[in-house]
Amino acid sequence: MVVTPLVIADKSFQSRLIVGTGKYPSHTVMAEAHAASGADMVTVAVRRVNVTDRSKESLLDYIDQSRIFILPNTAGCFTADDAIRTARLGREVGLSNWVKLEVIGDERTLFPDNVALLEATRVLVREGFIVLPYTNDDPVICRKLEELGAAAVMPLGAPIGSGLGIQNPNNIRIIREQARVPVIVDAGVGTASDAAIAMELGADGVLMNTAIALASDPVAMATAMKLAVEAGRLAYLSGRIPRRSHASASSPVEGMVTTGAGSRGSHTHG
Repeated sequence: MVVTPLVIADKSFQSRLIVGTGKYPSHTVMAEAHAASGADMVTVAVRRVNVTDRSKESLLDYIDQSRIFILPNTAGCFTADDAIRTARLGREVGLSNWVKLEVIGDERTLFPDNVALLEATRVLVREGFIVLPYTNDDPVICRKLEELGAAAVMPLGAPIGSGLGIQNPNNIRIIREQARVPVIVDAGVGTASDAAIAMELGADGVLMNTAIALASDPVAMATAMKLAVEAGRLAYLSGRIPRRSHASASSPVEGMVTTGAGSRGSHTHG
């Protein structure tokens, strides 16, 4: 089976795992985790990048840009206007015309403000940005974002940094069924099984940061996440067996030879 690349807008990515750059114990550990993850796209908060004095050390110095694509994000923005300004700044300083668009609506839960998100998406798409909006796991909002020109939709699995895993799997499944653009599950992944589940639901990719950065061993966890995303994708493409309420013998009983009088046949589990 050939696993095809993840294609967003005009770019092709070999990995379906996208990782972040925050919360690591050091930039060196971050770089090692990036390498272990196999990711070829990482997201960077525009507000964390030193854009005024390039002579000083920058987060970007620890990202291998020869093989990793930088996806600027608007983390920390609470209004559409603020997110739009931040995206423009990222483009003006040469980061990219791509943006992971975040407009937070609540400081405690960090849930998105979807009304502001729709407005910011409309403006930025019109200005030529490749917009990947982070949103709730709401099929209606995801459809509206796609209609506005979003290059992908990024529904949350659970609140940012919670590690709760996929809370509404059926919503993710519905979003994938109706979307004509890639669906990237973003936020809430805690461990490798969460990433695998997201991919088994049909997600085209998974974006994560905290689950790797705050693991006891970020580099090992990055490796685990790489394998989980690959396994989940293969499982989805392979097609799982139907769920049954009763047992189903793994070897057919037709043609089996009985071994004695009164025998009801051989039971095998394969």
